[in-house]
Amino acid sequence: MPDRDTTRINEKIRVAEVRVIDDEGGQVGILKIDDALKLAVEKGLDLVEVAPEASPPVCRILDYSKYKYELAQKAKAAKKGQKQITIREIKFRPKIAEHDYATKKGHVTRFLMHKDKVKVTIMFRGREVTHPDLGRAILARLTRELEPIGTVEQRPNLDGRNMTMVLGPSKEVISGEITEFEPLDFSAEIAAAQAEADAEAFARSIAASAPPPRAQAEVEVAEAELAEEIVADEVAVEADGEAAAEAAEEVVEVAAETSGDTPDAA
Repeated sequence: MPDRDTTRINEKIRVAEVRVIDDEGGQVGILKIDDALKLAVEKGLDLVEVAPEASPPVCRILDYSKYKYELAQKAKAAKKGQKQITIREIKFRPKIAEHDYATKKGHVTRFLMHKDKVKVTIMFRGREVTHPDLGRAILARLTRELEPIGTVEQRPNLDGRNMTMVLGPSKEVISGEITEFEPLDFSAEIAAAQAEADAEAFARSIAASAPPPRAQAEVEVAEAELAEEIVADEVAVEADGEAAAEAAEEVVEVAAETSGDTPDAA
């Protein structure tokens, strides 16, 4: 609906006196309203109130239709010169699938190429909010893959359960230097890094569950001590055997001597 024209002209000007400016921009001075209207009629033009807040109000003698057209053209030119800023929003989840990520990245690319700003939001649910690093990783990856056409205008900020970042079109996009862009893809690189990290984590878990390795010196000392114990046991066994044999011989000798000293029976 067009705005209602509130400009007062000719008989709609209901004041006793007005300050008049003629059709050539000259100052006529303060006139009675009837005299000002008469002057405008003589020139075949309109008396238009241009400064109603002044005391007395200021009126100009001009062609009102032409005046309205010129005002409309100026307003249109001013509006055309203004840059219309549109902010779009794309939402991600911290555990987003690779296919969904690629689709949403395509939307962000299209918005930036259209010279719109994009608010990227990571939505956390439940205990996901305790792992903000997941959200930062997604935003960092998106920034890296769209670096030629997008610049970070608002760094990642965690507010409640949402982490937001604002991307704006790059200077090359705004100036028209970049008109086509195929988003970069680091998914293979990220997958390889993740696989390497998983392998290292698995190796650490195996190492943690295995008994701690003994130092080589400790092993050698333990083996030497064990050998000494075995030798000592063998020596002790041999010594016990020799002692038993000697004792047996002594018993036999004593028995023989006793037998020889006993008188024969009569």
